[in-house]
Amino acid sequence: MAFKIYTKTGDKGSTSLIGGVRVPKNHIRIESYGTVDELNSQLGLVRDLTGNEQVADWLREVQDRLFTLGSELATAPDKNIKMKLPDLYESDVEWLEARIDEMNASLPEMRSFIIPGGHAGASACHVARCICRRTERVCVAMEGSGEVIPELCVRYLNRLSDFLFVLARFIAHQAGVADLPWRARV
Repeated sequence: MAFKIYTKTGDKGSTSLIGGVRVPKNHIRIESYGTVDELNSQLGLVRDLTGNEQVADWLREVQDRLFTLGSELATAPDKNIKMKLPDLYESDVEWLEARIDEMNASLPEMRSFIIPGGHAGASACHVARCICRRTERVCVAMEGSGEVIPELCVRYLNRLSDFLFVLARFIAHQAGVADLPWRARV
């Protein structure tokens, strides 16, 4: 028999964390990994829009890490679970930093804020960056409300948003689209 996608267990507005703890669907922990899922889906769109195999490979790596991060956020912190879940590592943050440095080496110096736009892939990447920043804010709010999350999750998201900003510029640059600098009205 095929795996059923619907269980009906959430029909009354609650869901289970990994570990079996039931929480309301508007619980901040659900919001955190739901926002990670939104970010992951947006990165799939970025990957589809760029047509660049190197960028696609990088984004597949990030998407894999986001599944890892999502599983950490979806786990009830006070439960001993029997299944083995993947972990985030410091090397995952370092990988993002290396890609940022690699892309920055080929980009013109940035002298002002950049207005998003100019290329569909770059614009979609800017949307992903905004979703990533929202995800980070939700995770910080989780910590502030007493929820336990691994410290590396927030650091990874912070670096990922930097990566996505540089990636948006990189995608535009590879497509021959110059940065559109923001000029404040005076």
